[in-house]
Amino acid sequence: MRPFARLNRMFSRLPVHLSLGVLVVLWIVPTLGVFVTSFRSREAVRTTGWWTVFLPQEVEGKVEYATYCEGCHGADGAGVPAADLSDPAVVGKFPRSNRLLAVLRRPLESGELHVQDPGLPEDPNQALETLAPILGYMQVLSGIEEGAAGRLTLRNYADALVGYKGTQDYLTDCEQGVASALAKFNCDASDLLRPEGMGRAFLNTVAVAIPSALLPILIAGFGAYAFAWMDFPARQWLFAILVGLQIIPLQLALVPIARMYTSVGLQSTFLGIWLFHTGFGLPYAIYLMRNFLGGLPREVFESVYIDGANHWTAFWRLAIPLSVPAIASLGIFQFLWIWNDFLVAKIFLSSHPVLTVQITNLIDPRGANWHILTGAAFLSFIVPMAVFFGLQRFFVRGLLAGSVKG
Repeated sequence: MRPFARLNRMFSRLPVHLSLGVLVVLWIVPTLGVFVTSFRSREAVRTTGWWTVFLPQEVEGKVEYATYCEGCHGADGAGVPAADLSDPAVVGKFPRSNRLLAVLRRPLESGELHVQDPGLPEDPNQALETLAPILGYMQVLSGIEEGAAGRLTLRNYADALVGYKGTQDYLTDCEQGVASALAKFNCDASDLLRPEGMGRAFLNTVAVAIPSALLPILIAGFGAYAFAWMDFPARQWLFAILVGLQIIPLQLALVPIARMYTSVGLQSTFLGIWLFHTGFGLPYAIYLMRNFLGGLPREVFESVYIDGANHWTAFWRLAIPLSVPAIASLGIFQFLWIWNDFLVAKIFLSSHPVLTVQITNLIDPRGANWHILTGAAFLSFIVPMAVFFGLQRFFVRGLLAGSVKG
């Protein structure tokens, strides 16, 4: 019977293992996709999926180039001196396939079509799909990219950090001295702190998240100790009201508090958003810490009171050191909530955009430059990921705070 018992245990755990496997896949695959896409070039992102990076393949666009271009320009791209496709300066004029299409649609000086046999598709969308791999191969010929390995680049991160929305990318336009880039950017390290980029938004997010996470913990510690170990009138009723406040959505208070902030001069200030996050984080913070403190042995506190300690001494010397797991878990929850917040930061800190708000500012109204959003998105959630994986053991302690006695 023992082998059957082992099989029974194995199959009884199978649904749990399958569920965990599915959850892990659903979480990791999109994250991996965003990570890989953030290193791919504009044309590669537009034309192929991120998973093609892991597939063995020849240089993309070689067949299309041989079909449409090799007859005139040659296999090395230098067949026409006036349009030398091996020259990075020539190919660099066509950062997108629609620019290349506009040139190819114009007739030559002889009046003939630029591309004759076979001709490009009449449908613009089909023509762009045909030219996209050709342009990628032209970039390989000119040395702008280096084959399959060249599809992975840090240029998307550079564009996101400085908030660049040029025709090519920040590094290329700065290297070539493009006038539109030099007019707005210094092309040095000072561009990392420009208000349009993710670099400045990262500093704004840190300035919002850290004080907004520490203030509720500090205030909640006093309130939690009072609810757990001090006797005063209507203590249980006040705690019940505090628990009920957690169900009130913060959206109800956005307009009244925004009007109040405008009248007192706190709108678009760091102090205003610190106070807002502190006020709406306190109910849960006090509830969590009170449950943890209430689960500590009463004998420990009674012994320090007998030794002559007052509430202040018991709080700082006993309650706080014993509450480190609850404080850590509360800090993680509060920090992640504020770091990923969009609505509150959009309303109360519009002049100092945080990461979640700045990502939306990088979206071009005409639908261009969206390839840098993956780099911007990964910059925004790399800190929450590091916090989660580094301090995940405190999550469990915080979730179980006060649920186990003894």
